Amino acid sequence: MKTIDLSVASVRDLNQALHDQTKEPTEREWLVSHPDGKHNLAVGINEALSVDIQGHAGYYCAGMNQQATITVHGNVGVGVAENMMSGSVRIKGSASQAAGATAHGGLLVIEGDAGARCGISMKGIDIVVGGSIGHMSCFMGQAGRLVVCGDAGDALGDSLYETRIYVKGSVKSLGSDCIEKELRAEHIAELKDLLYRAGLDHDPASFKRYGSARELYNFKVDNASAY
Repeated sequence: MKTIDLSVASVRDLNQALHDQTKEPTEREWLVSHPDGKHNLAVGINEALSVDIQGHAGYYCAGMNQQATITVHGNVGVGVAENMMSGSVRIKGSASQAAGATAHGGLLVIEGDAGARCGISMKGIDIVVGGSIGHMSCFMGQAGRLVVCGDAGDALGDSLYETRIYVKGSVKSLGSDCIEKELRAEHIAELKDLLYRAGLDHDPASFKRYGSARELYNFKVDNASAY
């Protein structure tokens, strides 16, 4: 295992070393010590590496991830796993707003809570949150699945497309065009698999499913106030 100590090395040193593995992989396992809330840690990786960050991270940790498995043993700031394409990111603590924003694929697990706009404009990522999420989460969510084991804030799923949302707790309010939908057998099976992959022990039948009413796909003058 390769160790990089950020009390000595710079964030640029860390990311360059990880990017160099795409050209010629020599080390698959990396440990990052003393992150101390620094921003942009482990961004833009495009190789099947394992990166273990031993502490809190700042903004945009694990952004644009492809293939790598990244674990943060602490909390993260805005935009964790932003625009992720594949691989997995696990946050052992909580996340600030815009977790998984615009991400196209992969799995993001937040074992604690997530702030506002979790999964905003998500395009295929799977996000599993062990706690609760803030307001405007999954705004304009286009594809993928969002699982919330706690509660959800205001305007959940506003202007939603085809993202599936599963919430175990209460939802403060639903956004425009987001409605509760039937939880069928195939959804329970899907949810069971997501919870298993996230390592969380919950009864999938205890969740509610939310999705798009599909009333905002095309402009209708009667819905003008909802756009």
